Amino acid sequence: MNRQVRPVKVGKLTLDGKKIYIQSMLNIPASEVERSAEQAARLEKAGCEIIRAAVPDKEAVRLIPAIKEKVNIPLVADIHYDYRLAIAAAEAGADKIRINPGNIGLMDRVKAVVKACQSRNIPIRIGVNAGSLEKDLLEKYGSPKPEALVESALRHIGILEQCDFEDIVVSIKSSNVVNMIQAYRSLAEKCSYPLHLGVTEAGTERIGIIKSSIGIGSLLADGIGETIRVSLTDDPVKEIYAAKDILKALGKDGGVKIVSCPTCGRTRIDLIALAGRVEEAVKDIDKDITVAVMGCAVNGIGEAGEADIGIAGGDGCAVLFRKGQMLRKVDESEALEALLSEIEKL
Repeated sequence: MNRQVRPVKVGKLTLDGKKIYIQSMLNIPASEVERSAEQAARLEKAGCEIIRAAVPDKEAVRLIPAIKEKVNIPLVADIHYDYRLAIAAAEAGADKIRINPGNIGLMDRVKAVVKACQSRNIPIRIGVNAGSLEKDLLEKYGSPKPEALVESALRHIGILEQCDFEDIVVSIKSSNVVNMIQAYRSLAEKCSYPLHLGVTEAGTERIGIIKSSIGIGSLLADGIGETIRVSLTDDPVKEIYAAKDILKALGKDGGVKIVSCPTCGRTRIDLIALAGRVEEAVKDIDKDITVAVMGCAVNGIGEAGEADIGIAGGDGCAVLFRKGQMLRKVDESEALEALLSEIEKL
């Protein structure tokens, strides 16, 4: 899909479809300001580009300046129901406000939030979620079907547009991957606002990454989506690395891409352990390269011939190769160190 996106600025970033930004959300209790700020700093270091924090009450507003002192990336204040919290978050320096306009109440309250955001050039993210769909739409469609999610999103967009507000980002999440994909595809045809992608309540690390890879990956492959979040019931830092890997797999982001074989009877090296160590060692290396970790020299060099650098197992040794050409042999115990040394040269 060649989708034309209406540019929306979030802090110093511009959501316009030219780059896909990685998001995550703090999971420290909002009352623990110092720990929340420290987690935000860890997320930024891992590669998070937009951070979201829940602001459940007036006391939690103090999170905003504390976090912004620790990080240099935009901060999104997540607000439910209380329009006064949205206004307070905007006044405290939030770079984006996440609300459902329909949950804020009367139109004068929505207008008050819009005024607070407009005067500070703060965008609003409309967060539609299958778990909190309006009752009339559930009655109309019988369940949170893709059509219901899209109608809800367009309804909320309409509310903001009535207030002459168009600095809008939209998310339309579901824990049902198929529904999520269909809903976003439909919405992408009906509006030009930037879309934030995610499978909500995706689950623990293993299943959450699988579901997010299918949902987010399918849409990104279609050319849909300006920001993404991999939602995991785990340390949010893991969300960042999972999101990076999705982008790498689609060729939409730099960084080290790893190619490794599934092993077979020819394998004469502890490849599973080696591949895991390589993956951990290169996760923060900012080089747009492909690294191969193969089980045997018989097929390894040929199968991974396009890799920028690689290593293939031998009988008690390993062979280093670059673009299909052998460099040298090293002892198996020196394999990781030798590979990292070659990566540094690239």
